[in-house]
Amino acid sequence: HRFCGRCGTPTELNGSERSRTCPRCGLQHFPRLSPAVIVLVTRGEELLLARSPHFAKGVYSTLAGFVEPGESLEEAVAREVHEEVGVTLTGIRYFDSQPWPFPNSLMIGFTAEWAGGDLRPQPGEIEDAAWFDRSHRDALPLLPSPMSIARRLIESFLSSSSRVR
Repeated sequence: HRFCGRCGTPTELNGSERSRTCPRCGLQHFPRLSPAVIVLVTRGEELLLARSPHFAKGVYSTLAGFVEPGESLEEAVAREVHEEVGVTLTGIRYFDSQPWPFPNSLMIGFTAEWAGGDLRPQPGEIEDAAWFDRSHRDALPLLPSPMSIARRLIESFLSSSSRVR
């Protein structure tokens, strides 16, 4: 915000917080965030992992996407998963968050259970998607970096005990 959106005057850094202030009209400008959601989808003892053409060779991860205007985080999770792999969800729950990877982005992590539908990877977005059984950890594909929220989601599920149904 080099210039005030109200009056066009050049803004000044605010020394007490991360914002810029217009010296003419006093309007404060704060950095904008672009929230993104990421979700680990499970189906009993299985986890859903997918491969984007943008990933390093052989790497599979959880599903993610940006939140659209007017959409709740949970609505974004359900929409992104349905668009990217064609399945519906239930039990969407907050997991954790991390800044990602740009200074104006925030990745908000969720877990959810499969409610229905067959995997249909979205052309151009998803090269492959598959269910992996947590009891066959040696059969998992390459996973994202341990520093990522995607990996924390995966590791949390892999290390948790079987759920009582």
